[in-house]
Amino acid sequence: MALGSDQLAGQERVNLYLIRHGQTARNRDGLGLGRDDVPLTPFGELQVSALGRRLAAVPLDRVFSSPLGRALQTAEALIGGHGIPIEIREELTEMDVGECEGLTFAEMQERFPEFLTAWRSESSAAVRMPGGESLADVAERLDPFLAELRETSAQSVAVVSHNFVLKVILCRLLQLDLLKFRGLTVDVASLTTVSLRDGRVYVRALNDSCHLVPLES
Repeated sequence: MALGSDQLAGQERVNLYLIRHGQTARNRDGLGLGRDDVPLTPFGELQVSALGRRLAAVPLDRVFSSPLGRALQTAEALIGGHGIPIEIREELTEMDVGECEGLTFAEMQERFPEFLTAWRSESSAAVRMPGGESLADVAERLDPFLAELRETSAQSVAVVSHNFVLKVILCRLLQLDLLKFRGLTVDVASLTTVSLRDGRVYVRALNDSCHLVPLES
């Protein structure tokens, strides 16, 4: 049972802002994207500027980012007025999709039908991308980082990363089987807010993209 707000008053809370990078040409065109270092599109740059404005009033203490350029471009839009460094973490790099880089789904079906069958199965978390990683591999490299976040003294932390990585982070924080990643949506330039307190996890917002609405008109 969750504690009432009166029981929580005065206790330390860590607010995590989980952020996916802005749009790239691969995202726009529906192509496989893992560790290839592709930049944001001009529209993606507008998205992350809007995200920066959305979080401008949030007193961020730390900003962690994947080393890939699209994530760093996004992180740079967040730190504008905060005067804090971007902390680059290799474990936040997107899942290695191996030979699926740059392929359409139809091309994946043609070249790797056995992989896709396994990927759709109940054991998909352990299935490695052709020449790449599995979700379980990603979780293993993320676990020490998540343990660090649970112990941090910072109160507001932004984590800028990628689709599969953020879904794995959410599964781990919420103690969900990795197979549940399919039920999570993390769109480009979206914001998911999670609070950690006394070993409990509270989801405040999931896949929030209201800051992008003005760009769609």
